[in-house]
Amino acid sequence: MTTPAGSGTGFGSVSWWGLSPAVDLQAESPPVDPDSQADTEHGTPELNVLLLGSVDGRHLLRTLARAALWPRRRFRFYVLENNMEAVARHMLIFCLALEDPEKMGLQERSETFLEVWGNSLLRPPVAAFVRAQAGRLARLVPEPDRLAEQLPWLSLGALKEGREDQVREAAVPAAASPSFCLHAGLAAQFRERDALEAVFRFWAGGEKGPEAFPMSRLWDSRLRHYLGSRYDARRGVSDWDLHMKLHDRGARVIHTSEFRRWRDTGVAFELRDASAYHVPNRTLASGRLLSHRGERVAARGYWGDIVTGPFVAFGIEADDETLLRTSNGQPIKTAGEITQHNVTELFREMAAWGRPRAAQGDPAQVQGDADGSPEPAPVPESFAVHFLSLGSALTLHHKSCYKGRFQLLYMACGMVHLLSPELGACVAPGGRLIVELAQFLVDLRQEQLQGFSTRVGELAQAAGFAPQPGARRSQTFARFYKAGDSAPSHKDPAVGSGTPPPEVLAPPLEASNPPPEDLTQPLEGGTLPSEPLKRPSESQASLLEALVPPTGSQTPKPESLTVPPETNSPIPNF
Repeated sequence: MTTPAGSGTGFGSVSWWGLSPAVDLQAESPPVDPDSQADTEHGTPELNVLLLGSVDGRHLLRTLARAALWPRRRFRFYVLENNMEAVARHMLIFCLALEDPEKMGLQERSETFLEVWGNSLLRPPVAAFVRAQAGRLARLVPEPDRLAEQLPWLSLGALKEGREDQVREAAVPAAASPSFCLHAGLAAQFRERDALEAVFRFWAGGEKGPEAFPMSRLWDSRLRHYLGSRYDARRGVSDWDLHMKLHDRGARVIHTSEFRRWRDTGVAFELRDASAYHVPNRTLASGRLLSHRGERVAARGYWGDIVTGPFVAFGIEADDETLLRTSNGQPIKTAGEITQHNVTELFREMAAWGRPRAAQGDPAQVQGDADGSPEPAPVPESFAVHFLSLGSALTLHHKSCYKGRFQLLYMACGMVHLLSPELGACVAPGGRLIVELAQFLVDLRQEQLQGFSTRVGELAQAAGFAPQPGARRSQTFARFYKAGDSAPSHKDPAVGSGTPPPEVLAPPLEASNPPPEDLTQPLEGGTLPSEPLKRPSESQASLLEALVPPTGSQTPKPESLTVPPETNSPIPNF
């Protein structure tokens, strides 16, 4: 069976990396209002950002890395994902980015990030780092006090359980503080915390042996299922998608050889000899609930992107424009080289926190106080990352502490179906909305891309937003603002120079046909884990709903998942 273009089967049900460039969220937020920010804690203005489907933390890292270019501000990031594995990846990536430079050098940290973030296979030293960090996080998650002591930037207080949480939320006082709202209902949150701990324990090697997650076989099975009769011509399919789609849509720096290698093996960044990559990257594993013989069965597999790759997030734009030069019409740098440069510079800025900019030999970017002394860059205590409960987007507006709280709302294209007037009520008047478009989803045809953009505008308008005046035209994202007392002022172009247009990671689409058994691995333990196993209904529905406006409810019903009758071996029960 040949998979037709436009079916969306190549993006999976889970997104592991950004399908659009990283963005400085501070450059996209409204300017600081001194009057409204005068009474904030510590006397420092706050920026509260709600991100739906940001997936890999790239926007947060870029925002923090460029914070020294802006007046001092405290950041409060509220992150909402549709699966617990994405939350775990966020935590691992931030632990790596904030690793002590004396324990791990800049080059090693950058290379480790690239492999963990975008490769299906790891080198043994990188796999050992993942196991060590995962074991540490698995021990910290069940102990809130130790977690707060060792990772002060992290808040898991909002991870809660479904119905019991709603009862507790109804009892929250109308004048409750944000911290009260975040930490209310502690007894109800442990189901998601247990699920998060289970993810880390799997990463730490709780299940020994390569058969626990045979990544190479799972990747090849996904390719076969996606390409069907085109599998033997997969190199030609890869070249067509690259040259006729990704290149035409603005990703010309992706080189044919690196794209072919990733399509064939899942290894995007080959920083050493190819033979060094042979340990499965367990951080790319996730669970699915399948229906087999009338029973729901848990299966683990690779359900992520197999068509676009992790090159777009850091590899197609750069502050250093010399990296984007061409010679005889061809880029002189590959997307992998640009990605490595951008990530290294990002981690260099992160490592420089707490030191004056002048100490870095960059006097042009020093912001001086009245006495001429350089202003230090932010320290880790100036930001916090709050992970919200899965599926809580539809209930945030019930909490008074979230109403009108956020200056910026960021939505991945896989989360667009959650954009509603209720969610819009959480954005302050004059606040901004950034929506990722489907520009780099190669399975979508041009008319579908246009239909998606049109639908985004309709949903934004219904949620109380209007197109942002003066915003640059872009095919990768759409900018809006919340109608208030006045339209937002245009940002200073000098401050935002070199900042790529904001685009968000979209939890990808999944094929309407369920996967065969060779794409899955049975989960062990005798019981179904509660939260890590999610149906891909949210991400699957988002683009389809945008392309075909629903006639009824805005949230479509999830499709039932069944095992195809033509498969040879049943999914093992446990």
